[in-house]
Amino acid sequence: MWGLYAAVFVIAAVATWAITPLAAALSRRTGLVDVPGGRRHHQGAIPRLGGVAIFAGFMLATLLTLPALPGYYQQADWTRLTGLLVGSAVVFVGGLLDDRRQFSALPQLALLVLVAAIAIRYTVFIEIVNNPFTHGPTRLSLPVTIAITLLWISGMTTTVNWLDGLDGLAAGVSGIAMLVFFVHMLRMGQPSQALLPLALLGAIVGFLPRNWHPASIFLGSSGAYFLGFAVGALAIIGGARTGTALLVLGVPILDVAWQILDRVRHRRSPGAGDRGHLHFRLVDLGLPQERIVLLYCGLSAAFGGLALLMPPPLFKLLALIVLGVVVVVVLAILTKLGERRRGAGAGDH
Repeated sequence: MWGLYAAVFVIAAVATWAITPLAAALSRRTGLVDVPGGRRHHQGAIPRLGGVAIFAGFMLATLLTLPALPGYYQQADWTRLTGLLVGSAVVFVGGLLDDRRQFSALPQLALLVLVAAIAIRYTVFIEIVNNPFTHGPTRLSLPVTIAITLLWISGMTTTVNWLDGLDGLAAGVSGIAMLVFFVHMLRMGQPSQALLPLALLGAIVGFLPRNWHPASIFLGSSGAYFLGFAVGALAIIGGARTGTALLVLGVPILDVAWQILDRVRHRRSPGAGDRGHLHFRLVDLGLPQERIVLLYCGLSAAFGGLALLMPPPLFKLLALIVLGVVVVVVLAILTKLGERRRGAGAGDH
């Protein structure tokens, strides 16, 4: 399989790298660019159709791999692969429409529910979980399976979309997740399924050079939605190892949860955009973008490594609790500092 692994990775990386300038040109021609203002502090008009390149690179590498899979895939594997590809295509197209029309929160939520329903239709769902206290599998009832999967897919898609606030951040963290998933699937005896995160990792590697600070192209909603859906779906396809995904993306997931609670507390829409996210707060404190992105990627890699080295679910649960406490304390401190600065600014007037 190693020759096939190398081919998939190289095809995805080269295709994405070659398509990215074309996506940037298309973005400029159609006027789909991000200009500075509001939360955006970048310089100049930046194309936001990077998702076209990263989606195309992944799909091309995956589809070219299909002829080699019949000897490895069973019927259930083909069903889940169909769910991944169909759901990816739908969320990508929905993201393109969002890039064009700038949807409000309700249509965005409808899109997330739709693609989660597609995943469930093709058996990409969380049906069995490992009990951290008994170390045994627990089968969930159908209603609970549907509810948890809807929450998981929509939550992961939202997490990566909201993470896309700094150059290279969403793509970098997603790339770390794909590397961890690839290693995890190999360890689980899923060599054919491991091609999928590897294809996405290749696409990310082909895209990152032009998305790194200072970025010449952004993911846009199409790219961020696609990456988020793929991360959520591949975590399930890889043996429902949601605990591994939770550790790899623990910081951005907790940041999303904090922002939702904070916005509700202040009687604002949970989907309202602002600079309250942890990565924006760190930028506002004066930290360089590159260091923040490297910090996120380093934390994701570290906790991903821990997830691979800690098989017992109880250890993963304890690691999640520790991570959660640390992130919540940091966010609480930064929120309090922000409120004091705003109060001092208002007092000056």
